[in-house]
Amino acid sequence: MPWPADHASNEHLPLAGIKVLDCSRVLAGPFASQILGDLGADVIKVEQRETGDPVRQLGPPFVGDSAAYFLATNRNRRSMVADFTSDADRSVIAELAAEADVLIENFLPHQAAAFGFDELRDALPGLVWISVRPARTGGPLASQPAFDLLAQARSGIMAVTGSVGGPPTKVGAPIADVLAGLYAAVAALAGLQATGRRGDRFHAEVPLLESAITGLVNQTQNVLVTGHEPQRLGNDHPSIAPYGPVACSDGPLLLAVGTERQYRALLGVLDDATLRSDPRFATNGDRVEHRDALAQVLDGIFGSATRAQWMELLGRAGIPSAPINTVAEALSDPQVRDHGLLVDATYDGQPVRIVGSPITINGAVLPLRRMPPALGADDAAIRRGIEE
Repeated sequence: MPWPADHASNEHLPLAGIKVLDCSRVLAGPFASQILGDLGADVIKVEQRETGDPVRQLGPPFVGDSAAYFLATNRNRRSMVADFTSDADRSVIAELAAEADVLIENFLPHQAAAFGFDELRDALPGLVWISVRPARTGGPLASQPAFDLLAQARSGIMAVTGSVGGPPTKVGAPIADVLAGLYAAVAALAGLQATGRRGDRFHAEVPLLESAITGLVNQTQNVLVTGHEPQRLGNDHPSIAPYGPVACSDGPLLLAVGTERQYRALLGVLDDATLRSDPRFATNGDRVEHRDALAQVLDGIFGSATRAQWMELLGRAGIPSAPINTVAEALSDPQVRDHGLLVDATYDGQPVRIVGSPITINGAVLPLRRMPPALGADDAAIRRGIEE
């Protein structure tokens, strides 16, 4: 049977002709398939009949019947519905899987077994199979339900996030899910390369917990090297100073002095005798050790002018700095607003703006080929295509 034709395909995109069956839901799996869809893959999303992907209801806010959350992770795909406990619908999924290049699922192990996905994977050795799991198979957490917040807590991300002396704090976006989704997309691309070259079986497991831990990068490595537990530093960096907010006359400015060359340039801009002569600020190691004293001196200097005035001076000297924007301010920044990241479209009869892919290829923004679909919007056409 043929894979149902994709009438929104774009042959110029790098993954044109790649067929992805997305049986995942919520965030990490759909985020991975969205990346593949942005790059040109034909993605068919299989959702539970009647209820659909739970993220459709994770509002407010809503656009029509769908939560804004759903719009963030489900563009460039078609939607069909199935009952994963039904033999007839599982047969349809199996027919699609036999024609697909990649299958993505994020069931708990016992669910995957109950729905027949283990047997399906074994029956299709040429299919790139991506399993997003709570934690790596073989460990005590592998079968326990997991969410982004739990992964942030268990991984240590919350332990290093928050104000000095304050409680552990989650990151303000589902960073563990996003990391797992990125890893899942990378694994899928690796699988396409490997199966195309060697014809080997390819089953990649992407665990949420372990993905979150890798996101700690320098923090985990510091612990492994020193054995010392990192402390919450607010917006400061554990290994670099000055690398955090300074208080200007009209609010905070983020200063990111990452090298000694940049620090010398900063000294030239500020022209402060204390900074030049105080041995506590001579090297980056000294500045990290005496970060509080350094912050006090810098706040005294930066408080004499506005953020815009300082950013002008710092920019001329090649010293990285940035305003601490609200989300709305970030979306209104000319760099973001005017260069293709935000896409104007229509959803459920309403005008809506969504965030698109950050990737450009040969200078071109990746196109929005399909808006996130209504539940089962393509179900009849897909089933007809299977029967042809």
